[in-house]
Amino acid sequence: PCLTWLCCPVAEKTGKVLGEFCRCYKEQFGVALFNSVRYEIEGAGGPQAQLLHRKVPLEDHVIYSGNIFQYIEENKKWRNRFCVVPHNYGLVLYENKLAYERELPPRVLVNSAGYKILTSVEQYLELVNNSLPGVTPKSGHSPILKCPTDFPLILWHPYARHYYFCVMTGKEQERWRAVFQDCVRHCNNGISEDSKVEAPAFTDAIRMYRQSKEQYGTWDMLCGNETQVLSNLVMEELLPELRSTIGPRLKGKAPERQRTWIQVSDAVYRMVYELAKAQYDAAVARCEQERPQLESTIRTDMDQIITSKEHLASKIRAFVLPKAEVCVRNHVQPYISSILEALMTPTSQGFAEVREVFFKEVTDMNMNVVNEGGLEKLVEYMEKLSHLAFHPVKMQSCYEKMDQLKLEGLQQRFDVSSTSVFKQRAQIHMRQQMDDAVYTFETLLHQELGKLQGKDDLCKSIQRILERVLKKFDYDSSTVRKKFFREALLQITIPFLLKKLAPTCKGELAKFQELIFEDFASFILVENTYEEVVLQSVMKDIMQAVKEAAVQRKHNLYRDSMVMHNSDPNLHLLGEGLAIDWSEEYSGQPEAEPAADRRRRAKQVVSVIQDDEGALPYGVVAEALLQPGSPEPREPEEAHPGAPPTTPRSSVPASPVPGADPPSVSSVPHATPAPPSPRADVPAEAKVPHATPAAPGAQSPSAACHQRGDNEPGEHGERSPPRPRGTTESGEGVQTEF
Repeated sequence: PCLTWLCCPVAEKTGKVLGEFCRCYKEQFGVALFNSVRYEIEGAGGPQAQLLHRKVPLEDHVIYSGNIFQYIEENKKWRNRFCVVPHNYGLVLYENKLAYERELPPRVLVNSAGYKILTSVEQYLELVNNSLPGVTPKSGHSPILKCPTDFPLILWHPYARHYYFCVMTGKEQERWRAVFQDCVRHCNNGISEDSKVEAPAFTDAIRMYRQSKEQYGTWDMLCGNETQVLSNLVMEELLPELRSTIGPRLKGKAPERQRTWIQVSDAVYRMVYELAKAQYDAAVARCEQERPQLESTIRTDMDQIITSKEHLASKIRAFVLPKAEVCVRNHVQPYISSILEALMTPTSQGFAEVREVFFKEVTDMNMNVVNEGGLEKLVEYMEKLSHLAFHPVKMQSCYEKMDQLKLEGLQQRFDVSSTSVFKQRAQIHMRQQMDDAVYTFETLLHQELGKLQGKDDLCKSIQRILERVLKKFDYDSSTVRKKFFREALLQITIPFLLKKLAPTCKGELAKFQELIFEDFASFILVENTYEEVVLQSVMKDIMQAVKEAAVQRKHNLYRDSMVMHNSDPNLHLLGEGLAIDWSEEYSGQPEAEPAADRRRRAKQVVSVIQDDEGALPYGVVAEALLQPGSPEPREPEEAHPGAPPTTPRSSVPASPVPGADPPSVSSVPHATPAPPSPRADVPAEAKVPHATPAAPGAQSPSAACHQRGDNEPGEHGERSPPRPRGTTESGEGVQTEF
C-alpha cells in the first residue's frame, strides 16, 4: 500500500538523476566516437598476444546443474529446487528436474550482478540490521531468517530482494559457493568490452556524474548491464530519503519491519529499473541517430580536431601541471611502489596457479591417454579440458589467491572503498588466460593428430605442444598483468589527484571553453582534457614503477623490450577456423547426431545432481522442510530485473496480469505454470540449454507423481532420456556428473 504514494516521488527523483546522466552521456558519446575513429585510423600498438582467443567460449553449454534447497518467502517454506546455470551465468531455478527436462518455464530467474554470497546467517543478519538503523531484534526474539542446516548460501543485495538457499554438507556448500561466485563475477562484468563507443561513453558518463556530486574513487556498484548500473546510481541517492520516509511508518516486531523494508526496497528498485531502462534506451537511440553525421564530421576534419584539442591541452597543461606535479610528488609518488607490490603478489600467485592447474590437467590427460588407450580416450579428455576455464570448482584455487589482496592504510589514504573491483578484474583475466591457453593447446593438437602414428607419437606431441603453449602463456601473462597493474594504479591515484586538485583547479576550467571551436564542441570537452593532463602528470611514475619491476624479473614479469622471436607465424590463422567439436569429429559414428537432439542434450561443463525430490535426510529439521509427497502450494513466478532470458514453450499461455499466481496443480489437471514476466529485455531467440538427464531408474517419489501422459503439455514426442556419459557416486549421496 505504501507504494501508491511513493510512485510520484520515486519517479521524480529518478527522472532528475537520469536527466543529468543522459546529458553527460550525450557529451561523452561524441568524445568516445572521436577516440574510436582516431584509434581505427592510427592503428593499435603494443605487443601482440601469442595465445589464440576463442570467439564463442560456451555456446549451448550448461555450466552447472543440481538440486539445492530454496527458502520461499511467500509461504515461509524450504523447497527442493533444481538449479541450472546456463552459459550466460544466470541462476535458473525449476520446480524440479522433471520440469526442466520437459522445458517448462522456470520458477525464478536471477541475474546475480551486485550480489554478495554469504555463507552464514550471522553475516546476513548483520547486513540486514545495518540496512535499517534503529531496527534490531531483541535477544530471544526470532530473527528474520532461520536455516534448517548449518550450510546456508545467501545472495544479498543492497537494494534488490534477497535469495536464501541451503545444502546438507560443507563440501556441497563450498561447491555451490564457487558456482555462485562465478555467476556474480561474470554478471558484474555486464558491460560489453566489444563496444568501442557506447561502453566508454557510458562508464565515463557515470564517472563524470558521480564526480559532479564530489564522489571520487572506485564504486562497488558499477556492476551489471547498463540499466542495472543506472538503477544502482539512482538507488544510491534515493535510498537514504526512502529510509527516512518509510522507516518510521513500518509496523510490527523488528523482524517483520526488516522483512517489509526489504520488500519495499526491492519494489522501488524494480520501479527504478523500468524507468532507467526506458530513459537510457531513448538516450542511446538519439545518439545513434546523430552518429552518421558526427562520424562524417570526424573523418572530414580529423586533423583540425586533433590540432584544436592539442592547443586546448597545452593551455590547460600550463595552468594545471605545476600544481599536479607537486601533488604527485608529495602525496602519490612515495606510495606507488607499495601499491604495486600489494597488487603484484596475489595477482601473480593467481596466474601462477592458473599455469599450474593447466599443466596438471594436460599432464594427467597425457598419462591417462597412454595408459587407457589412444584416440578415443583423448577425445573424452579433450571434451573436458576444452572448458577447464569455466569449471568453477577447478578454477577456485586460482581465484582464491586474489583474496589475499590488502591495501591496508593505502585504502583509506586513496579513498578506495573496496578492493573487490580489482579482485574481480584480475579473476576475469585469469579465466581468459586459461581459456586462451586451452584453446591454443587444442588447436595445435588438432593440427598434429593427422600426422601421428601410435600412442608414443601422441604422448610426445602432447608434451611438446604443452611446452610451446606454456612459453606463450608466460609471455601473455606478463603482458596482461603489467597492463592490469598500470590500470589499477591509475584507478587508485587519478580520483585521489582530481579530488586534491578540485578546490584550486576545477573552478577555473570554464575559462578554457572559449578555446574550442563550436563545430568541434561535440568531440572536445574541457573536463576530459583536464583529466588527461592530470593523468599525464602521474603516468610517467607509474610506467617507471612497472618497468623496474619487470627489469628485476619480479613475479616472472618480462621486460617491455622482450619479444618472442620463435612465435608461430601461422598460428593465428588456425584460430580463425571453426570451433573444434571433439566428440563429433572423432566419435567414429557413421551419422552425425541431429541438431535437435544436440540441443536437447546440452553439454555440461560440470554438473552436481542430487537425488531428485527424494526423502530429505534432515532428521530433526525435517518438519521445517517439505515432506515428500505433501502437496506444495505454488508461489508466484518471478524474474529479477536483468534476469537471464528464457524462451517458454509457445503452448504455455501467458499470464494476463504480471506477477499473478498461476493456477494450482490441484485445481487444474496437468497444469503448466504460466511463464514469468521478466522486467528486462528477453531476446526471442534466447533459450536456456538443457542439462543431461540423470540415469533412468533413479526416479524419486515426487517424480513418479508426474509421469508423462500421452497428451501432456510440454511433450516433444516419445523419447527416453539419454544416459549420461559418465557418473560417479560420492559418499554423501550426491551424484556427480562430469
